[in-house]
Amino acid sequence: MALASDAASEAVFEHDVVRNLICRQARYPDIATPQDWYMALAYTVRDRMLARWAESVKNYALHHVKVACYLSAEFLIGPQLGCNLLNLGLEEEAREAMDSLGQDLDALLAIEEEPGLGNGGLGRLAACYLDSLASLEIPAIGYGIRYEFGIFDQDIVDGWQVERTDKWLKMGTPWEIIRPDIHYYVSFGGYTRMWNDEQGRLRVEWVPGRQVKGVAYDVPVQGYRVNTCNVLRLWKSEAVESFDFDDFNAGDYYEAVEEKVVSETLSKVLYPNDEPESGKRLRLAQQYFFVSCALQDMLRLMEVSHTPVERFADRFAAQLNDTHPSIAVAELMRLLIDERLLSWEDAWSITQRTFAYTNHTLLPEALETWSLPLMQSMLPRLVEIIFEINQRFLDEVRRAQPGDEGSVARMSLIDEQGDKKVRMAHLATVGSHKVNGVAALHSDLLKQTILRDFAAMFPSRFLNVTNGVTPRRFIMQSNPGLARLLDDTLGEKWRTDLTRLDALADHADDATLQKAWRAVRRENKAKLAARIGNITGIAVPPEMMFDIQVKRIHEYKRQHLNALHIISLYQRLRRDPTLDVAPRCFIFGGKAAPGYDMAKLMIRLISGIAEVVNQDPATRDRLKVVFYPDFNVKNGHIIYPAADLSEQISTAGKEASGTGNMKFMMNGALTIGTLDGANVEIREQAGADNFFLFGMTAQQVAALQQSGYRPGHYLEANEALREALDEIAQGRFSRGDKTMFRPLLDNLLNADPFLVLADFADYAACQQRVSEVWRDEKRWARMSIINTARSGAFSSDRAIKEYCENIWQTRAVKIDLAAP
Repeated sequence: MALASDAASEAVFEHDVVRNLICRQARYPDIATPQDWYMALAYTVRDRMLARWAESVKNYALHHVKVACYLSAEFLIGPQLGCNLLNLGLEEEAREAMDSLGQDLDALLAIEEEPGLGNGGLGRLAACYLDSLASLEIPAIGYGIRYEFGIFDQDIVDGWQVERTDKWLKMGTPWEIIRPDIHYYVSFGGYTRMWNDEQGRLRVEWVPGRQVKGVAYDVPVQGYRVNTCNVLRLWKSEAVESFDFDDFNAGDYYEAVEEKVVSETLSKVLYPNDEPESGKRLRLAQQYFFVSCALQDMLRLMEVSHTPVERFADRFAAQLNDTHPSIAVAELMRLLIDERLLSWEDAWSITQRTFAYTNHTLLPEALETWSLPLMQSMLPRLVEIIFEINQRFLDEVRRAQPGDEGSVARMSLIDEQGDKKVRMAHLATVGSHKVNGVAALHSDLLKQTILRDFAAMFPSRFLNVTNGVTPRRFIMQSNPGLARLLDDTLGEKWRTDLTRLDALADHADDATLQKAWRAVRRENKAKLAARIGNITGIAVPPEMMFDIQVKRIHEYKRQHLNALHIISLYQRLRRDPTLDVAPRCFIFGGKAAPGYDMAKLMIRLISGIAEVVNQDPATRDRLKVVFYPDFNVKNGHIIYPAADLSEQISTAGKEASGTGNMKFMMNGALTIGTLDGANVEIREQAGADNFFLFGMTAQQVAALQQSGYRPGHYLEANEALREALDEIAQGRFSRGDKTMFRPLLDNLLNADPFLVLADFADYAACQQRVSEVWRDEKRWARMSIINTARSGAFSSDRAIKEYCENIWQTRAVKIDLAAP
């Protein structure tokens, strides 16, 4: 049955908005604020989604379908109103209705606070996958934490990052449904006791030191132009008893509410600083809290549907999004053995068939480990189970490789060196039936480096699923001009099958299309330039090349390589004002972790360069530098469509995949990058002639580091590099302060762990090639069109199809909806 109509007249929609304004916001139109109108409109859209959600849930239960459960510590879902209007096909109806009510839809869309449920690529990937699951009509549940406060809002003050509390819930959110009846208890601390029951079975009871209650908050996830509406279920921590009346009556008012305060800390903030011991305890508690609630919820759904627990893996496929949810392996074993009384062998079979693990890093220091004493104090029963898993697994290793104690030590779930630690990636790998990397290069390196012993022992367990991003948000919603142009050129079928963009390549030399293409891009750049002017006060001509690097600030992503090139280019222009260089605006954005001093110093350097370059009358018409503050999904809507050049310059072998590179490509940006992560596949798809390649390969990086890398060798050989570093050292970009950037300079000159100096010369030469191509307007337009045409492979729809077919074995379920 076709997608049902939503009583589609503008009059009905308008009536529903006013009804929600009065009945939900308790306002009448004459006194309603813009926030009231936004909430009323959002509730009107949500009502239409919930009709689909109810039908979806009913069908899933009726047909006993297998459900994909995506467990992630982050879901960077972005603003919801515009996305849901798009997916429901209600944009025009909503615009006309709000216009009739004297409201501007675009102004209402701008009001929405971005949910603070994620930080960067990991969380945005999870959100893209939920969008694709619903759009492909796959039964699915996302499980995470309802953080009261997000990572932080970023200001740039005097060139430095300043963190502000992300109070995304201060005005409430219309998108969540509170489920106080769906709650579970999660234990911490205490001790365990063992005994034999009447049947002679060994039983274990965990006697906790304290418990918290996890309450479900549901966010509906609507598919694109289908009736499927799935759910993102987030857990809020509460006290088991929120108020102790006896303590209150006894006069101990603080003690009466202490348990409530302590318990609610668990879901208070995303990624608390884990430098102090208290931060580590909270991070571990958060991870265990949400996976325990998720698994208890899945078991409850089994009971509701009267399905035997032995069929758990037939009803649920649970994906571990990185190591944050990996404690779920031990927790499911606990729930099956201690509470469902299954044998170890049966429970372990169910656990392995249920879980699959996605690895997101090749950096050994980023592989999550937890202090064994910390885990024993917080999760004593889980540690016992991990020990048992480890013993049985290592026995298997010894049988497969007798006498090889080196492999035993490397593969153990417990790192015995120094302070003992639990290796969470090993736990996830052993407890899963599939382990995937997120780009072809990453998956290969994963099997060759950090998990090589496991890949050798279980070769069929490892596979690749290259990341993807949703074209709904990152073309249709954020770049409507491009979407309309694609409709005019290809028809509308590309919207549900991005591989159809391939046909665009046939039109790449069409002069009429190129002209229209440039017009769309010019409009997008004008919008970003206006926004930059409003936020930073920097005037940016849209005619300049927009060279953009927006992502988390980190040494391996090498924003400082970009900065050194800008300094070098600035020096050349100062020496020779007649130099033939394409006018260019370098735009940066991204957040540094609050405790990451080197990343914060990189932001200060970029800000210092901007301060000098933008005020220099000799270069300001040819060179601009901007740090765009508080980069997030909402700001990405305006940044990705405006990019001419996408900077993907991480050290080869360090970036697992990247997804920003895919968003830029979809919107027609050309990439300058290394052969790292998904850049390799982007170059393969676009063609070598449509990608600006520089730098060492992952193999060359490894060889150089093993041979004894000397940064000074590259410094001696490159005068421009020496001059750029000297300018920094002399305080040119720190208002004369010669000490400000000393830690950054010392790191580059004495260690340079990410080979910035080694790749500088090739990067600068590649940037010169970029300038030469930019001058050829037709060639650049053709390359831009080709990049969009070849971006279909990077749709999250493709990635989810691969997960469904190769890992989860889940199938689409068509949802029919009668007209309400």
